[in-house]
Amino acid sequence: MPSKAAASKPKTGKKLVIVESPAKSKTIAKYLGEGFVVEASIGHIRDLPQPSELPAELKKSSIGKFAVDLENDFKPYYVVSSDKKKKVAELKAQLKDADELYLATDGDREGEAIAWHLLEVLKPKVPVHRMTFAEITKESLQRALGNLRELDTDLVDAQETRRVVDRLFGYELSPVLWRKVAPKLSAGRVQSVVTRMVVERERERMAFRSASYWDLTGTFGTTDTAESFGAKLAAVDGRRVASGRDFNDKGELTGKNVAHLDEATAKALATALQNVDFTVRSVEHKPYTRRPAAPFTTSTLQQEAGRKLRFSSKSTMQTAQRLYENGYITYMRTDSSSLSDEAVNAARRQASELYGAEFVPAAKRVYATKSSNAQEAHEAIRPAGDSFRTPAQVASALRGDEFKLYELIWKRTVASQMADAKGSTATIRLGATASGGAADGQDAEFSASGTVITFRGFLAAYEEGRDESRNSSDDSDRRLPNVKENDQLTAANVQASGHDTSPPPRFTEASLTKEMEERDIGRPSTYASTLSTIMDRGYVRKQGSALVPSWIAFSVVRLLELHFTDYVDYEFTAGMETGLDRIANGQEEGSDWLKHFYFGGEENKGLQAIVNNLGDIDARDINSLPITDTLVLRVGKFGPYLESTVPTVDPKTGEIIEAARANVPEDLAPDELTAEKAQELMDTAAPEERVLGVDPESGHTVVAKNGRYGPYVTEVIPEMTAEEIANQPVEYYKNGKPKPPKKPVKAKPRTGSLFKSMSVDSVTLAEALALMSLPRVLGADAEGNEITVQNGRFGPYLKKGSDSRSIATEEEIFTITLDAALEIYSQPKQRGARAAVPPLAEFGDDPVSEKKIVVKEGRFGPYITDGVTNITVPRGTEIEQLTREMAIELLADKRARGPAKRTTKTPAKKPAAKKKAAAKK
Repeated sequence: MPSKAAASKPKTGKKLVIVESPAKSKTIAKYLGEGFVVEASIGHIRDLPQPSELPAELKKSSIGKFAVDLENDFKPYYVVSSDKKKKVAELKAQLKDADELYLATDGDREGEAIAWHLLEVLKPKVPVHRMTFAEITKESLQRALGNLRELDTDLVDAQETRRVVDRLFGYELSPVLWRKVAPKLSAGRVQSVVTRMVVERERERMAFRSASYWDLTGTFGTTDTAESFGAKLAAVDGRRVASGRDFNDKGELTGKNVAHLDEATAKALATALQNVDFTVRSVEHKPYTRRPAAPFTTSTLQQEAGRKLRFSSKSTMQTAQRLYENGYITYMRTDSSSLSDEAVNAARRQASELYGAEFVPAAKRVYATKSSNAQEAHEAIRPAGDSFRTPAQVASALRGDEFKLYELIWKRTVASQMADAKGSTATIRLGATASGGAADGQDAEFSASGTVITFRGFLAAYEEGRDESRNSSDDSDRRLPNVKENDQLTAANVQASGHDTSPPPRFTEASLTKEMEERDIGRPSTYASTLSTIMDRGYVRKQGSALVPSWIAFSVVRLLELHFTDYVDYEFTAGMETGLDRIANGQEEGSDWLKHFYFGGEENKGLQAIVNNLGDIDARDINSLPITDTLVLRVGKFGPYLESTVPTVDPKTGEIIEAARANVPEDLAPDELTAEKAQELMDTAAPEERVLGVDPESGHTVVAKNGRYGPYVTEVIPEMTAEEIANQPVEYYKNGKPKPPKKPVKAKPRTGSLFKSMSVDSVTLAEALALMSLPRVLGADAEGNEITVQNGRFGPYLKKGSDSRSIATEEEIFTITLDAALEIYSQPKQRGARAAVPPLAEFGDDPVSEKKIVVKEGRFGPYITDGVTNITVPRGTEIEQLTREMAIELLADKRARGPAKRTTKTPAKKPAAKKKAAAKK
């Protein structure tokens, strides 16, 4: 790192500090004071270019394929991004007047790499210091200035290795997906594995077979008090009653020595227990202790914000970023759950002040980091400062999502240093002998459990949320009466109830993040971006809070599993993360790791060899999934569809005609496509094409079709014959030589979209010819401007030059007169002044803006709004599927993203002087 200032440069006393974001720079500038100038690089200033953007001399070299030099230790070829050239010039200008440079980017791998890129591009000739801090407070910055260090080249090496391996992975695998599945798809080292996790869960749900079982519940009370409690049948004749956990996913009973009750048996037993006396057989008491959860890491923050606040991972990280940059919390990308001594003291002091000294344990709580490969040198996410601001103290400064997330972090941090919750659990077992009917003489034993909290401890401040799970019951908050063994109880409302086993729950963002962390897939700093990527690519969509894979994700995962087995293997992917950690710790060189990854070694082939020896991949097989013996789902260019595998034979000619097909709705989840549903779709499928007749003028056949964007009519134009081609007028080149005859191409057919009142089954030839004749010319105005009427994407309208006016209905297209059109044009043009249309749905007041949330029909489809923030209803989501929680979450996510950035057109460059001279000449 340069450390000598230029001898000729006069001393100014100016110290230049560079951080990543403008918000962070403003906050830091307040604390550093005079003599410091704080600037923001606005993220990375350079990156790998697209291979097509490389200089011509490099495109044919070993750099040309990836913008990475394969023959020179995988050295990346970086360029300053076009949108960062102005920023780099500004930083260089500031550096000319500075005596010292402080690189104050984040202290993780990516922050270290940003600092390295700045050093490489700016080439400072003044002393350079690496400055890091976990929180933006005056105390923290003062400590950071006293602990300056050199650039950590191992962290840089690890980050650059990750960037290169992602480029190699994506650029080798993505083209295979383009050729065999669909264009514009992408593969990624982490995103492909996470997509596989979601697909595998859906496969489990598709293979799941439900089983039914019955049990009994009843209400029981003592004879001398009015207290009562509920209990559930636990055993019959000494055998435990089967529950959902006793069945496998094939619907088979796997529990041993259990009583599997069917409906008849359960109802008979319930009837026989109506008028019998019950006796308490045992009462078991156990002490109850519950410890607080550790302070937040990046992963646990995303999980808990998803459970409690309904935030997406992306929204959580964006909100946390703003809180960090404005000095409210510590750095939000961390694997560590430990707290500094200052933070522990602050949490204990605040807990004592707010809840009482008895709520703080005698000894400080220490939390060990769970991750064996924790890469971030930070403490847990907590409120910033050596003393914490309470939510009440920041309420005036923070609003909406920022306040909610700060409050969550504050509660978790304070609770982590509070005392255990104390209490006791009780389990009551009671029984009776059935009397009468088919169940006469059977012994029935019921059970009830509950917990009594005698000291709330940390629960006074915070309680951790839980993910959905199968076959779970929570009796933790139930209180039981004070009964003892041999007490007599009365029974009331003993009822039989039936249950069906449930499939594995779909992942939510919270549960998928937890699964990624447990499997060591990716790193906490990348969880949010990975989830956003698989949704943006169309591999996964949200249905409520559940993550549902698309059919195209099934095809992608199937191809990768068959031909790139290791690269979607969970242990292999986790091992790659371990390798990157070894590089960050200085235990391995990034270039050696990349050589092994790409070129292979003794135990593996390497990515290059696998791609070069793929052989033939049957794209049709990759994109097919059997649903029944006779129906297969295929992923096609225009979406998923069902196709019959039984050939259809023309009864007249005996020829095999095209197999029957049916489109699959995009919003139908894969596990909902059962054999019954598939057959229903085939039975109700509208014909893809219906011949209406022949146009008497052109002689062309007219057909009605169901297209990707709705039903329409079109004419079938035959290909040109050889004679027609030969008889075309001869065309010549500029030099007078004749051009060869044109190839037999079809002329562009006339088409027309059906009105909303029409369908493929009912449209007539006359209606089709009228639709294909549009636009209809009405005449001209007094100035001679032609007026036409036609149907468009946003409804029927009149057009006069560039002036368009909407009309009320599609039917008016064929009935409106020139006089009526002139009358419309005589009125001032009004934008957005249509009659008020009632909302499509209403969801009450938004908790942030406190304005009514409604769903309206907009120009680009339905959208959700609270009158301040608008967000389009996600593609594939029906209005009926929307819930209040979904609407609130979508609006919150849109607020977190902020207003859309406006793109400014770059003025066209003036032609060079030589071109001007040539033009004049």
